[in-house]
Amino acid sequence: MAGKFEIYKDKRGEFRFRLKSGNGEIILASEGYKTKTSAKNGVESVKKNAKDLKRFVTKKSRNGKHMFNLKAGNSQVIGTSEMYNSESACSNGIKSVKTNAPKAKVEDLC
Repeated sequence: MAGKFEIYKDKRGEFRFRLKSGNGEIILASEGYKTKTSAKNGVESVKKNAKDLKRFVTKKSRNGKHMFNLKAGNSQVIGTSEMYNSESACSNGIKSVKTNAPKAKVEDLC
């Protein structure tokens, strides 16, 4: 099963997207957008930028967990990962985004 993007409306009324891997796990989530069109543009930006490893920025939290952000060409964060227990798991998350995002279908849940 291939990965997919889901566009949805959160409790605050903002539009968001999440990228799910083929097994249904969320591997990347967006910030809130005021319009659905902006969220769709965010999806297209992820598809484009996920191909470039330099767009991924990894971080280690104070509690020792690892995560990454995917940034656009203008350095704006377009997606954030979950927290991972190890650096290798975080690296696998990046690989999953690189693999799934470019060809993922978009499902509108709104």
